[in-house]
Amino acid sequence: MNRYTYSCPLRWADADANGHVNNALFLRFMEEARTRMFREVPATDEEGRRRNAFVLARVVVDYRVPLDYRDEPVDVHVWVTESTAATFELAYEMRDDDHLYAEATTTIVAYNLTTGRPRRLSEAERGFVARYSRPVS
Repeated sequence: MNRYTYSCPLRWADADANGHVNNALFLRFMEEARTRMFREVPATDEEGRRRNAFVLARVVVDYRVPLDYRDEPVDVHVWVTESTAATFELAYEMRDDDHLYAEATTTIVAYNLTTGRPRRLSEAERGFVARYSRPVS
């Protein structure tokens, strides 16, 4: 299984009064990793991007330990845990060598913004999902 890894920089403004990165920002870190990962399956024009969009349907986050503000980035690892004809689930770990800060999952729906309806994954998108999925044993 391939994991996509994004080294997410922290900003001073991410810290709360206790010096911890605010837990709501973990959603932003996941979004940044996911959007960079999805650059592998871009549409070529605006209409293509509207017809071949993805929307977030569900998010579950388990916070493990506080992430203190620091100059070093935190790594966000992303991979696919399951998929159907029109959806897939991504798993995330936000960590460094010493700590696992959070684990999360998101459900992603293939969506046509023009029609306002879900759609099936294209062949290229299924290949993208397969590249980051666990092999079936």
